[in-house]
Amino acid sequence: MIINQCNGYELEKEKSNTSEDFFNRSEITFEEDGVEKTLHVLYVRYFEDLLSEFTPFESNPIFTAGERAVELKDIVALVCLLKNPGFRHRKRVYINTQMEFASYFQDIDFSKLPAIFEALVSQKSYHLRSPLEYIVQPK
Repeated sequence: MIINQCNGYELEKEKSNTSEDFFNRSEITFEEDGVEKTLHVLYVRYFEDLLSEFTPFESNPIFTAGERAVELKDIVALVCLLKNPGFRHRKRVYINTQMEFASYFQDIDFSKLPAIFEALVSQKSYHLRSPLEYIVQPK
């Protein structure tokens, strides 16, 4: 699988009677078997306030890759895809519970994530051999 892009952003209200401003969207665009796909992960923005509960990071940005400041919302779709490779067959995932959100970050090897973003900045893509390389294996 070749990762081409990982981005996240805060949704804004389009109409006064909607609740979009309570959510963030994280996207990962990747190529598999010559087909480009994008996974969109929508989640409750409040989870960003709990960053240190499920990651080793204290605040945004969580790290920098080249000139790019990487925030939690930039890695959520990537982490979801690493933890559940079956998501590569889906277009959208919606996460509305803190327990589910935290479960995707459990056992992720966060020290390896900056390398993915450094490659995205310098080479515009990253070749992901196996999602298991990013999961901490029990000893």
